[in-house]
Amino acid sequence: MDKAVMDTTALPDIASFNIDRGDMPFVMPWPQPGNPAALLAFHHFQEWRTFIADRGLHPAIPRIVGDKFRRAQRLYVLAWLDADLVKAGELVALTALELALTDRYGGFFHQRPAQASNKRRRPPMLYDLLEYLVDGDGLTDTQLPFTQRYGGSIIPALCRDRATRGESDSGNASRLTLAELRNSLAHGDPFDGLPWSGLLELVRDLIEYAYRSYLQEGRTGCSG
Repeated sequence: MDKAVMDTTALPDIASFNIDRGDMPFVMPWPQPGNPAALLAFHHFQEWRTFIADRGLHPAIPRIVGDKFRRAQRLYVLAWLDADLVKAGELVALTALELALTDRYGGFFHQRPAQASNKRRRPPMLYDLLEYLVDGDGLTDTQLPFTQRYGGSIIPALCRDRATRGESDSGNASRLTLAELRNSLAHGDPFDGLPWSGLLELVRDLIEYAYRSYLQEGRTGCSG
């Protein structure tokens, strides 16, 4: 039987990699103060690389979380070569967020009594952890650097029911939560669309909020 021949035309060609974009910049949606729908244009690879590097995690964050987040950063940087890699970077960033929140808050869920119909406690899902971040650990928009820098409210992206409580405007109400975005990326949503504006930076700030005691104490390593 003849072997299938891979069509390489749709694959990245490293040989044609251009450091500079010239008249066709690399464009990425990323919020700016007063303009949550801003589009940033990068003409030089080093500008994009520095932009992503500047959104790195604090070194006091446990290494296992930091390694996953840096993997997401690398995918964002490589999007200069193939813009679709941003979607892979988003998924890895959300994986790093789930790992961080499980590390910080997972124990609180284990302490809860199991449901009568199920003697085994199910592990917390990402949406459980995001809700706990708000309702259990007190996160508000005023405490998050992301919303301090760019305005608006991020709470509806963490907790779906906030839209029904009137805590978001109509634009936010129709937007996916981070848990829904992770599920759509992980389960092959055919309409995954454009990059989520500023997602990497938002995830960075959420992780650092969850580990804020580490930042204050300058601790390193894994949490107990």
